[in-house]
Amino acid sequence: MSEPEFIAVCKADEIAPGQTGDFEVGEHSVLVANCDGTYYAIEDRCTHDDGPLAQGRLRRCEIECPRHGAKFDMRTGKATALPAFNAVSSFPCRVNPEGFVEVNVNVEPAGPRFEDPRGTFKY
Repeated sequence: MSEPEFIAVCKADEIAPGQTGDFEVGEHSVLVANCDGTYYAIEDRCTHDDGPLAQGRLRRCEIECPRHGAKFDMRTGKATALPAFNAVSSFPCRVNPEGFVEVNVNVEPAGPRFEDPRGTFKY
């Protein structure tokens, strides 16, 4: 089995704790967040209306869409506040020994893409 393909997007010190950066990685627009020294990467697209999440505010490890207030967990991509129901794709993210943040967009999204907020069913 071959090793996953990670692509360097920036130096780790370019994204301070509590900040984000948006990058084009292949055909994906990716939002990277520094959550207290740990980096996470998700799709930079709100599933409610396709707006860019990079323009939103990061609180702890949750990004808020600037358009309608939907929120997403940067660690998992899961929608945590309405009006979004669908998760965004989350991507493996790491800091390499040279100090660059790397993202792997060549993976299948994990977990359900839709979760009914009432908890009655999952897709």
